[in-house]
Amino acid sequence: MRKALVIVTAVLLVAFVLQFVFAAVGAFTKPAGEGAYALHSVTGMAVIPVLTLLTALLAVLAKAPGRLVGLAVLPLGLVILQALIAMLAEASTDASGTSTAFGLTIGGLHALNGIIAVHVVVGVHRAARKLADPALAGVALVTVREGEPA
Repeated sequence: MRKALVIVTAVLLVAFVLQFVFAAVGAFTKPAGEGAYALHSVTGMAVIPVLTLLTALLAVLAKAPGRLVGLAVLPLGLVILQALIAMLAEASTDASGTSTAFGLTIGGLHALNGIIAVHVVVGVHRAARKLADPALAGVALVTVREGEPA
């Protein structure tokens, strides 16, 4: 289970990296139609939450410490916050639908929250690797064969 946890946290980290790429694709798509951010939306609202829940489940099954289980769940809360930030930024336009300074500031928080989420996932991945590798956790496994000095 611990090796599976390491693998899933690595996949989750890749999904977050791709999320930034998909945001850039949306930002640079010309003309920017409704589908410009489709990959960004699907990854953020479906792929990342599923991987986060799978990470938390594997952390529990791997008998990870409570702190690691809590950190494994945290990206889900940050994704929910991302959606709320995006909705608030979209709603903060003037009467003609033009962005306002307030809306753009809130939009900037969307990027900042994404960076924070990546840092959390990096921490979860590091902790999972440490949990999976007894040498990193300070436990040395020694194999002694019959006839050899211990």
